[in-house]
Amino acid sequence: MKTAIWLYLFLFVAFFDLHAQYPILTPFAISLGAAPSFIGLMMGMYSITHLPGNIMAGYGVDRFGSRLFIVFSLMGAGIVLLFQSQVTDPWQLLVLRSISGFVLAFLSPACLSLLARISNDRTQQGKFMAGNGLVHTLATVVSPAAGAYMVAKIGFTTAFYLLGWVLVVTAVCALFFIRDIKTVQSNEEQEQKSKGIKPALAEATPIPWLVYVLPVGISCAQGILSFELPLMSTSAEGMMETGLLFSVVSIGALITLSMLFLNKLSSYYRTLWGALALALVYFVIAAHTPLPFALLLLLVGMGKGIILPAISTLLIELSGGARYGRTFSVLSIAYSIGAFLGPMLAGQLRDNLSPYYLAFLGLMIGVSILPFHRRRTTLTPIFPKSR
Repeated sequence: MKTAIWLYLFLFVAFFDLHAQYPILTPFAISLGAAPSFIGLMMGMYSITHLPGNIMAGYGVDRFGSRLFIVFSLMGAGIVLLFQSQVTDPWQLLVLRSISGFVLAFLSPACLSLLARISNDRTQQGKFMAGNGLVHTLATVVSPAAGAYMVAKIGFTTAFYLLGWVLVVTAVCALFFIRDIKTVQSNEEQEQKSKGIKPALAEATPIPWLVYVLPVGISCAQGILSFELPLMSTSAEGMMETGLLFSVVSIGALITLSMLFLNKLSSYYRTLWGALALALVYFVIAAHTPLPFALLLLLVGMGKGIILPAISTLLIELSGGARYGRTFSVLSIAYSIGAFLGPMLAGQLRDNLSPYYLAFLGLMIGVSILPFHRRRTTLTPIFPKSR
């Protein structure tokens, strides 16, 4: 539990720092002379450069543990931000964002793998995943508005410089306070070990690839939202409004993450029905329904608060309790692919088709495919028993 507390603390700082850039990156790129299509390319390159890092993290975390990868990711992202504070050309920004995408690709698989190894109880693991989502959401409630406020007061250069040093200091602290742990043994394995019997190694269960289609759709929708909101206005007042809208999404996620009783429900059904509800909200946005936009964003956040912890728990259940690094690495790859496709498609098609409709289509494809993946049991109970 001590490891989880330290990890949550550093994750809070890291997420706060990274999400503070959301409302200011697009105005910063525009101030350098970038067009919306170029901004879509930049956001897509940030996501696509996740892929080699995700692949390396999958094998590296299982073999060498999580700590060094967490430190490397935070340190690398901080150094990139220090350089980013000095850019004067859109292409320089594109290169730095691509490098940032690579180094940050190690953070999520390493953190989720470490959290999963703290306990082998499925209910407890689900709580740790929900805790990760809660920390992420708490950080993102105030960070977008804080980032926009910083730029309004001290400018882009000083804001990026400050955020970069925060990540560097966090990386140094993580090096000293985070400790790797081995996979927790079950009571049966501990009893066998006490009797001198070598316990059997956990066998990794292949996870059907169809499961990963939905994370692609979810991150595609999120990428579209992150691309569209800053384009609503690039003035100082507009950045503040954009930051507040991002915070509304995070507040919605915080609401459902605080509903701890949801962790008792089947992770499969939470993932399926939460994604369906999220798809319908994006359809309502695309249809220009006369509802307050802030309310719809709140519902988007509530859907995310249900889905994201549920997907992580579902993958833990399907993995058989082994190779967490590779499992979450593939999940991160799926998120990276969707985050690449979302802004790219939105940048190219937004003049002819509502990007929010593309988000709806991506989610519905994932929702339609998920029930066809082969499960180890023929029926998933709504209230699963913890192991």
